[in-house]
Amino acid sequence: MPMLEKLMAKELPSPNYRRLFYPGVSVLLLILMFLGFRQFYLYGKAYPGRELAPPIRTLLILHGIGMTSWMVLFVAQPLLILAGNRRVHRLLGRIGAGLAAVMVVLSFRLGIESTLLSPPDLRIWGLASKQFLAVPIISILIFSGFVILGVSKRRQPEVHRSMMLLATLAVMSAAVSRIDFLNSLYQGTIWEAVFGPFFTTLAIGALFLAVKWLPTRSLNPWLVWGYGGLVLSDALIMQLATTGVWDLFATFLLQ
Repeated sequence: MPMLEKLMAKELPSPNYRRLFYPGVSVLLLILMFLGFRQFYLYGKAYPGRELAPPIRTLLILHGIGMTSWMVLFVAQPLLILAGNRRVHRLLGRIGAGLAAVMVVLSFRLGIESTLLSPPDLRIWGLASKQFLAVPIISILIFSGFVILGVSKRRQPEVHRSMMLLATLAVMSAAVSRIDFLNSLYQGTIWEAVFGPFFTTLAIGALFLAVKWLPTRSLNPWLVWGYGGLVLSDALIMQLATTGVWDLFATFLLQ
C-alpha cells in the first residue's frame, strides 16, 4: 500500500502546480509587454525608436497607462487568489471591468487617429494603413467580448480565469509584434501571410495550453474553444482587412 500511494502521488498533479499556472502566465505576459514596449517605457518613444507623434502624444500616453494598468491587474488578481484575499480580488475586478471599458474607447480612438496620421504609402505587415486599422479595431472588440463573458461567469472560477487570459492574449500582439527577435522566426513564411502580427502571440497561447494540459491530461473546454475562436478570428482579421467591405467600414470610421 505505501508503494501504491507513492505511485499515485507521482501521477497526480501538485495542487500548487495548478494554482501557480495563472500567476506564472500573467507574469510572463507582463514581461513580454515590457519587452515589446521597452522604447516607450524606457525612453518615451514609439517603436522602433521614433518620437511620439505630437498630435496623438497624449492619447498614446493615456493608452499606455491604461494597458499597463490592465496588465498589472492581470498579475495581481491571481496572486490575490493564491493568497486567499478574495475581497480585494473582487474589488479590483470591478475596477478592471471599468478599465476594460476605458481601454475599448482609447483603443478605438488611437487606431483611428494613428491611421489618419499615417503616410498613404505606409505598409504594416503587408497591409496599407487603412487595411491595418482592422487589427486594432477588431482585436479590441474581441478583447471586450472575452471580458464581458469573463465578468458574467465570475462565479465560475475556471471559466472566469480562462476568459480573462484570452482577453489579454487578444491584445498582446501589439506588444509581442514589436519584439523583433520573435517575429524574425516566422517572417516570410505562410504563418506571416495567414496570421500577420498575431502569430507569435497565438504560439505563446498554444504553449500555455500545453503547459496546462500536461499535469492532468485535460483542459477546460471554455479555454480550448475560446483559444480556437481567437485563432480563427485573428486569421479572419488579416483576410477581412483586404476586402472592399472593410475598406467601406474603415472609410466610415476615418470620417
